[in-house]
Amino acid sequence: MSTVTTHVLDTSRGRPAAGVPVALEDADGNGIGSGATDADGRINDLGPDDLPSGTYRLLFGTAAYLGDDTFYPEVTVTFRVTAGEHHHVPLLLSRYGYTTYRGS
Repeated sequence: MSTVTTHVLDTSRGRPAAGVPVALEDADGNGIGSGATDADGRINDLGPDDLPSGTYRLLFGTAAYLGDDTFYPEVTVTFRVTAGEHHHVPLLLSRYGYTTYRGS
């Protein structure tokens, strides 16, 4: 399993958000991994099995799921990785809002 995993839940529809493109980048904007959420709204193979400690970003292409008229066409979540730990970063999404947290 990747050091960083994610899932996206559509809170307005009460179900997982399938087909959301997600990219993992380092602090300098270098691409590390990418994918799209599956039918359960998850990506478990986003990047390598181990990442060094540091700051990373997940870029969620929310317009691909919500449509071009959504208020947030992209969501960027910046977070810190501690080497040797798994980091699950969920996104709760609706057309006019989002929230995130460190999951397990």
